[in-house]
Amino acid sequence: MCLAIPVLIKSIEDKEAEVEIGGVTCRISLWLTPEARVGDYALVHTGYAINILNQEEAEETLRLFEEIAEAEEKG
Repeated sequence: MCLAIPVLIKSIEDKEAEVEIGGVTCRISLWLTPEARVGDYALVHTGYAINILNQEEAEETLRLFEEIAEAEEKG
């Protein structure tokens, strides 16, 4: 199974972006999403942004991930 997660783009330099999720920052490739801009949410898989999401979609997905993590802790 593959998993892609939404991350917030904080800065862009050439074809790479610094992104943040859950207080953690890392660098990803923007080669597949040249339309990405600072402030966008990107859907990331294996270090590559594969799509740009609107803020509502990204926040809903992140909320669902949090619910899954909370359920796992209880289980």
